[in-house]
Amino acid sequence: MSKGMKPTHRAYKVTERGKDKKPIWHRVGSVWPYESGKGFNLVIPEGISVTGKIVCIEVSEDTHSAGDADDIPL
Repeated sequence: MSKGMKPTHRAYKVTERGKDKKPIWHRVGSVWPYESGKGFNLVIPEGISVTGKIVCIEVSEDTHSAGDADDIPL
């Protein structure tokens, strides 16, 4: 994770709500490739408590234009 690099993925906490209901997705962090290229750094800002299912979705042009900030505080 180099300074100035944008994250390649976004991390979401997914809360299942039962049959016939869509899950709720809460953005909880950002993901950058690890320096060696063999893993990732997941950064979750201070004050966010996370348990359960975490899904990392690749950032695309569509997600950049959606207005989500990529500058999650480290």
